[in-house]
Amino acid sequence: MRIVHFITRLIVGGAQENTFLTALGQLRDYDDDVTLITGPGLGPEGSLVERAKAEGIDIRILPESQRSLHPFRDWRCYRKLIAMLRELNPEIVHTHSSKAGVLGRAAATTLGIPVVHTIHGASFHYGQSAVTQRIYIAAEKWAARRCAKLISVCDAMTNQYVAAGIAPPEKFVTIYSGMEVEPFLHPPRPPEEVRRELGIADDQIVVGKIGRLFHLKGHEFLIRAAREVIRRSPQVRFLLVGDGILRQQFEADIARLGLTDHFIFTGLVPPAHVPELIHAMDVVVHTSEWEGLARVLPQGLIAGKPVVSYDVDGAREVVLPGETGYLLPPQSVEELATAICELADDPELRDRLGQTGRERFTNRFRHETMTAQIREVYQAVLNDGAQNS
Repeated sequence: MRIVHFITRLIVGGAQENTFLTALGQLRDYDDDVTLITGPGLGPEGSLVERAKAEGIDIRILPESQRSLHPFRDWRCYRKLIAMLRELNPEIVHTHSSKAGVLGRAAATTLGIPVVHTIHGASFHYGQSAVTQRIYIAAEKWAARRCAKLISVCDAMTNQYVAAGIAPPEKFVTIYSGMEVEPFLHPPRPPEEVRRELGIADDQIVVGKIGRLFHLKGHEFLIRAAREVIRRSPQVRFLLVGDGILRQQFEADIARLGLTDHFIFTGLVPPAHVPELIHAMDVVVHTSEWEGLARVLPQGLIAGKPVVSYDVDGAREVVLPGETGYLLPPQSVEELATAICELADDPELRDRLGQTGRERFTNRFRHETMTAQIREVYQAVLNDGAQNS
């Protein structure tokens, strides 16, 4: 197939890694003609552009493709995208992320090219004003009419979009966001070595959270729960992987609670280091207030770790109470502390939940599985187009 992917920017992140692995799988496993159009890799997270080029993916940088809204620049991006698509002449266009999804679907439809769009996370979500949500919903409705199929990374995304009236259920298909599972199955380095480097003793229980130190990521709930956790289970240490604008505030809050010795901040780490950090944990915690389906949840389970998560969006599709972890009411603090303490004090429970998660979700989240399912969607779209022409 001749395929073009379009994403706003190819920074280090879940949606971007999904896009990169999809393009790589199509090129490597199916010998497709794949081009990935993206904007500059701006931001502290780092970029996947050089890695994609090294793998032989045809990368086209569209400078006007940027995350922030800018009517004139966005219009130029749309016009340049049309010119690129006309030159590449793909059989199908696959758009990713909200802004690229709108511009890409508009451009491809103008040229009569069928489009598939992946919803990595809802563009309208908790924490936005009512006006902002209405604008995003209107844009999504407009764009949904200009694509053949919508791929959701979890059933929760489909339910939210259907409830908002964006498209009927039959236009959606769920394909879980694939990843390279081997590093999570087999740690790149011995966990004991990683823990020593972090200053963690063998008898300490590590509760880890991976995510930007940013609003709506929920670190404040974990910090508030930590005082009760340490009172009941003083052997617990909290490992926060990631960086962001709220780091100083969190460090000050932790110091005010007298818990500085119980928290470790890694700062921003390369994606290749994430598996070894997860293997160094005993429990993986996710306390975001919204997220499509956080990749850290299946990553933790594939690594054999129990997970504790707030019941937001797609979390309940992998966090199965009594089977793989604890699913808690959003923003709860007391329940979070209790769940962490129960796991900290019961190694057999940790092993049982983690092993069940590994068995249930490893194959489901292989990127090869994702790529095969996406190509089936493409084929169905192209077949429908041929029948209707």
